[in-house]
Amino acid sequence: MPSRPRTSGTRPRRPGMRRWASAVVAAGLVAVLAGCSGAGAAAPTGSAGARHTATATPTPTPTTDPVTAFAKARLARMTLQQKVASLFVLHQPGTDGAALGAYASAHGLGGMILMGDNVPPTPEALAAQTAAMGASDPDLLPLIAIDEEGGDVTRLPWDALPGADTLRGQDPAAATAAFRQRAALLAQGGVNVNFGIVADVTADPSSFIASRVLGGDPGSAAARVAAAVAGERGAVASTLKHFPGHGETDADSHLTVPTAPLGHDDWAARDAAPFRAGVGAGAELVMFGHLVYSGVDAAPASLSPAWHRILREELGFDGVAITDDLRMLEDTGLPEYRNAGENAVRAIAAGNDVVLDVLPAGADPAALIDPVVAAVQQGRIPAAQVDASALRVLELRRSLTVKE
Repeated sequence: MPSRPRTSGTRPRRPGMRRWASAVVAAGLVAVLAGCSGAGAAAPTGSAGARHTATATPTPTPTTDPVTAFAKARLARMTLQQKVASLFVLHQPGTDGAALGAYASAHGLGGMILMGDNVPPTPEALAAQTAAMGASDPDLLPLIAIDEEGGDVTRLPWDALPGADTLRGQDPAAATAAFRQRAALLAQGGVNVNFGIVADVTADPSSFIASRVLGGDPGSAAARVAAAVAGERGAVASTLKHFPGHGETDADSHLTVPTAPLGHDDWAARDAAPFRAGVGAGAELVMFGHLVYSGVDAAPASLSPAWHRILREELGFDGVAITDDLRMLEDTGLPEYRNAGENAVRAIAAGNDVVLDVLPAGADPAALIDPVVAAVQQGRIPAAQVDASALRVLELRRSLTVKE
């Protein structure tokens, strides 16, 4: 999400498990072929009545990804209310890990985002805080997310690693190294999701996002985005933002809904490449921006079924789709975004798996969750869609709990 002045978008099924399963099946097939080719050569040449019976190699039993199995079993025990609540990542201020964990647990949230007001002064204190946040269910950790880009958007005071303003002038290997070290800092502190890889593209220095992009053209941005994802792999879940691309406008999406008169072909030529590269590199999440490309949809991408179809069908993304901070829409003051609950309904209906919202202190999450539950009961959102999203989130959480 863009930096908020007032406070300071899975790999759900692990590729490693899939490769392991494929290797098991391949090994079984090799054994079968070896047994068939060797049966004739080994046949005994004794009396006419002698018989050789070949021992059949058993057919390999298909393996089940244990992460998926766990997620499906958990999903089967959840009520509609619990499924919907698990699709929210919210914020509350403070550094009391037990209190933050109790808040998430009481409301059944999928996770929490740490803003500047949640970061204690030392790495050790952060590790203790996040451990307390996940203590209620050690088999299924919450998503504990942060915006740790480096440079202009740095939440951890001890992160002195280079950000995009430096990395875009260096070889992509420098981005891999920086994000690997940054991800290690986050993992040591118990943070498991980084909203940290800006996949936007612009060469316009007046753009709101200019200081945070990893490249001024599609090719250079794509190379560094993929490199950053590679650096974070295995330490934290990577997030690409702000889909479909904030670089086409210089407007600040904290204050308005930036709009550009672009169509699909312009987007594909200028903005798609870094997101495609990041998806190909294995990013687990994509964050949708509150951005209008009017040639594709008059609605912001975060509320647009069209943009969600493009991400899934054209870029091949099968991970977790998450909104940018939904409260930013309210903050624009535009009347069509005044109702927080309706914004949440539209976001889930559009295809987001997770709604991110930096709620004000003391706000009741039910104001967001209950309208979505009602929308499912009324048929505005298919129950099967909620199940699919809840399963993606459960798979991501479980994979971060038992990561190799």
